[in-house]
Amino acid sequence: MNDIAPPGIRFRTEAEKVEAPTPRAQDALAAPQGGVFPLGRPDEKVEAPTPRAQDALAAPQGGVFPLGRPDEKKARHEGNKLTKRLARETTRALSDYNMIEAGDRVMVCLSGGKDSYAMLDILLQLQKRAPFPFELIAVNLDQKQPGFPADILPRYLTELGVPFHIETQDTYSIVTRVLEEGKTMCSLCSRLRRGILYRVASELGATKIALGHHRDDILGTFFLNLFYGGKAKGMPPKLVSDDGRHTVIRPLAYVPETDLIAYAELKQFPIIPCNLCGSQENLKRKEVGRMIKEWDKQHPGRSWNVFNALSRVVPSHLMDRNLFDFVGLKPSGVPDANGDTAFDTVDPTEGDDACGDTAAPPAQAPDGIVEKKVMFRRG
Repeated sequence: MNDIAPPGIRFRTEAEKVEAPTPRAQDALAAPQGGVFPLGRPDEKVEAPTPRAQDALAAPQGGVFPLGRPDEKKARHEGNKLTKRLARETTRALSDYNMIEAGDRVMVCLSGGKDSYAMLDILLQLQKRAPFPFELIAVNLDQKQPGFPADILPRYLTELGVPFHIETQDTYSIVTRVLEEGKTMCSLCSRLRRGILYRVASELGATKIALGHHRDDILGTFFLNLFYGGKAKGMPPKLVSDDGRHTVIRPLAYVPETDLIAYAELKQFPIIPCNLCGSQENLKRKEVGRMIKEWDKQHPGRSWNVFNALSRVVPSHLMDRNLFDFVGLKPSGVPDANGDTAFDTVDPTEGDDACGDTAAPPAQAPDGIVEKKVMFRRG
């Protein structure tokens, strides 16, 4: 074939194979002088950069990463620590006060707030690894407050696979009819709610009623009674209802509110506002709450000291004649190791802080129970 080609021209032979140029080679051939490749070819496969690579690309000259982006690994670590701490403190409270026993049917009162969501979530975790069986049933009372999203809790509980009961009672109309406009509704509303929940507990065969009150609620109630009621009275972790028929438990008694706020953010619970009725929260309780928060900032450990004091009562060194027989008190001639000598040898006001404040116990747990190994009680 080459013999008949025009002078200076040579035909390719069949043995000479010509491969099609690659897309990149095509780009090179099509590029203008200087070898600059065209941008954005549609036939080139480009993988999306990772979040860290995006940060690197977005960083200013010098390679400084933008501030404020949470480190995912650290966030996961902190979330795991929080989850374990909440489970541990709830387990301690359950064990210390024998809140749940074998065969119990626990009615978990779910309002749609962060505390009750966390309580249900933690109890579900503990139920899986408890050394004995017990049942959980979530109960919500729809009080027909204006704007209450009645679909949120049933959908959440159904997706969670938790047995539940929604009790519908129009207590809002009763409260607004009885009270004058502008009056705080919370007290009357809570009394009506309590009576309804006791009835529902009986109908469901519940042996325990679990409420979501936490450490700060217990402290706040104590100070309200102390400041405004003249009583050294708080909110116990476990009690028998006023009708004598039900046992009420507070599994979150050892948990500070700050942990519950963080846990709600971590778990992204579908929170329902608690002010739908339009009533103002008790101003005295808000004042006490601010006081406790200020203590936690200014004097770390003070609120824990007060909380611990609620379980270290010394009746002989108070003034309640119903708790201690002051009238019949006489010297016995026998030394008492727990008498004045034992109490007066150490002045609690001595130390670095005039108020005797100390650092908060590890994991913000009540002092004296940090190293205690606990288990649920069997029936």
